[in-house]
Amino acid sequence: MDFIITQLINSLVFGSLLFIMAAGLSLIFGLMNVVNVAHGSFFMLGAFTAYSIIQWSGNFWLALGVGWVPAVILAALIERFFIKPLYNRGHLDQVLLTFGFIYVLADISHYLWGPEIRNISPPEGLSGVIEVAGIFIPKYRLFLVAFGGLIAGLLWWFLERSRIGAMVRAGVDDADTASGIGINVPLLFGSIFALGAGLAALGGVVASPILGVYLGMDIEILIPAFIVVVVGGMGSLRGALVASILVAVVDTFGKAYFPNYSLFMIYLLMVIVLLTRPQGLFGIAR
Repeated sequence: MDFIITQLINSLVFGSLLFIMAAGLSLIFGLMNVVNVAHGSFFMLGAFTAYSIIQWSGNFWLALGVGWVPAVILAALIERFFIKPLYNRGHLDQVLLTFGFIYVLADISHYLWGPEIRNISPPEGLSGVIEVAGIFIPKYRLFLVAFGGLIAGLLWWFLERSRIGAMVRAGVDDADTASGIGINVPLLFGSIFALGAGLAALGGVVASPILGVYLGMDIEILIPAFIVVVVGGMGSLRGALVASILVAVVDTFGKAYFPNYSLFMIYLLMVIVLLTRPQGLFGIAR
């Protein structure tokens, strides 16, 4: 039983990381209808930026506060000069373009930080473990679960209760009408793209003390994040949250009990969902 509870906690931790990553991907993919396969590169950029800030200042919280900013600025520039001209040219062109950015950003990261694996320690106060009912749980992992819940709550409020969220929904539903009532739809979509990249970078920052910082971490997180978006339903924040937990549970217990088939089990989950509900668990049929 202790083993099962430990794996459930690990599932919640991985699910929180997946949600932060997949929420941004779902926003870009579901709301803007843009396939950004370079989304994981912003995750990696956030992790490397956090490493540099911590090396310079020794302050993890400073890295958490500003480590995602370079990714947001870069994403805004990419959307403005590269993605925007491809809005009406189909997904294939978007995939090819953003796939190229994977290599560009990987080479930049290699040039700036080198090929070595870097390690980041949890901040003081979140290092060590706590004992709950005889089970020892790392403090930082509990922080990640709480942080993921906070991000989920803030995103829900932003999309469902804020004025900007209403403008986003209006721009997605009918861009021409939204433009007619004074909404700057291009600026709005550019901001959503930057927000999605910022969430990915934020995920890289908080994941770095657990996963480490290394080249290739972008691809490793991108595949399960895409599966989360497909399983949960494009553009659905609730779907991203539920699917993140589902995928994390399947992956964690798969690695514990069926290590040779853990990746297959994630794809099997996706296949089952697509066969029974092609639009995803909480997606809207079109």
